[in-house]
Amino acid sequence: MRRTVFLVVPALLLALTPAAFAQDLPALPQSAEVTLKVQRDGSLSVTEAVSVPEGTSMTRRIALRAPADDNQDRLLTVRDLSIEGAGSSETSADAVTLDLRGGTSIVQYTVDGAVGAGRGVERVTWDLAGGWDTRLELVRATFAAPSVPDALSCLAGPPGTVSPCGAAQIDHSGLTRVSVPNLAAGQRVELTAELPGGTVPVTERLVPAKTVAGAISASAPVWWAWGAFAVLLLAALALVGFLRRRDAAPAVPLPVDLLSDGQFSSPDGVLPGHVGPLLTGRAGAVDLAATVLDLCVRNYIWVSEDGPRDWVLVRRNPPDEQLGRFERAVYEAVLPGESVKVSSLHSFQTGVLADVVRRRWLSRRGAKLSRAGARLSLYGVFLTVLLTFTVGYAQLGLVVIACGVVLSLGARLLPARTTSGLLLRRRLLGLRARLAAPDPARLTAADRELLFSRALPYALALGEADQWVAAFAAPGRSPQAYWYGTAAEGPAAVAATSGFATALVAAFASADHEVRGIRPDAPRDPAPA
Repeated sequence: MRRTVFLVVPALLLALTPAAFAQDLPALPQSAEVTLKVQRDGSLSVTEAVSVPEGTSMTRRIALRAPADDNQDRLLTVRDLSIEGAGSSETSADAVTLDLRGGTSIVQYTVDGAVGAGRGVERVTWDLAGGWDTRLELVRATFAAPSVPDALSCLAGPPGTVSPCGAAQIDHSGLTRVSVPNLAAGQRVELTAELPGGTVPVTERLVPAKTVAGAISASAPVWWAWGAFAVLLLAALALVGFLRRRDAAPAVPLPVDLLSDGQFSSPDGVLPGHVGPLLTGRAGAVDLAATVLDLCVRNYIWVSEDGPRDWVLVRRNPPDEQLGRFERAVYEAVLPGESVKVSSLHSFQTGVLADVVRRRWLSRRGAKLSRAGARLSLYGVFLTVLLTFTVGYAQLGLVVIACGVVLSLGARLLPARTTSGLLLRRRLLGLRARLAAPDPARLTAADRELLFSRALPYALALGEADQWVAAFAAPGRSPQAYWYGTAAEGPAAVAATSGFATALVAAFASADHEVRGIRPDAPRDPAPA
């Protein structure tokens, strides 16, 4: 029984509320009686009774965008507007305009967006009488809410002033009453009531103020954008760290067979000129010399001695479909005519890096992403300026700039080697191990001759040319270099090829480029003959 009574009494009180707060009519001409009531859904019901002298008219402009602080504006929505009496209304995106004529008119409407939150309370703010084009002799208002306000603030006067209202108080019944006499045209009466937190839902919609400070201020969408940027940044750092650790991890060499069915085979068809780019990401004089030496071994170029310290390269066979694009470029650059001396050679661009990228052993993703990041930063600058002077949220442009900068800088940290390139690196290290410890004594004479020449360019590229030549220069088993013309025989003829290889490297080394082998994986430079 008691539980039933507790449920019925509040319901009766709510049912009697409209009668208790019935709209009063203005007591004076050119005055207004305003009733405000906060509904449980957070909307604000407003009823205005306005007395307009006969033969005149009064106009009020209700702004739908009001300053919330120095950097933000509050957006309001007026709906369900009706007028009883001689008057009309007009609604636009920025304001609602009331045009009332002689007599007493009753204006009713509902406002969304008047309830804001802060410091554990809910603030209901409304301008009771702002925007009238004529003087009001008296403005009286009542304010009711589901809970009695904890605090009350009422300001009267020109917009921006902090002069308190003449009379604003909460009576014994919990009803807030406001009274302001002699309100000049254009002045406002701003009432703010602080309700206990959780009384009604917060309906406030804040947007950047139409100022530079407002445009660059932080708001909910901006904080969400920065949060998303932070998540992406952490993910990008983790990805770059993983890829760099994987690329820098010591590679375990994979076993490699130098001969297969009596034929020399390189891992995955890799060429001597590919070795430097695969292991270091760049091509140098050693890689260029190894490519020329490989063309000699494959019978495209004939080598003959020209005195004790010079050699002549002579065209033997024209370039054909067996040569790749960069090999053809090397051939035509080295031998523009029928012959050339090694001492007159010079370094040049071969396009070997493009060839390695085409084979998907290296990737240019870092350079592409870096350029994309630079473009993204420029777009962010444009977006920042655009948002600053239009809708605000200019920090969204700063987020785009930050994304572009991180992308541009982070892309430079990405390793160039792909997964296929990492696997090939292990095979090249396995090939280097075989070239560093050859055992020609176990080969037939035909296999020794084939393997010595075909593997020599790879030994040069991998920094193992000295060991390779020394192993094959033993008396009694020295092969004949079919591509090299020399009067020497036996071990001396084999050793002469080492001097030729070293001279090639020296010829292609420019003045500002130190002759060196494969740098990170510790092969050695070819030693002078």
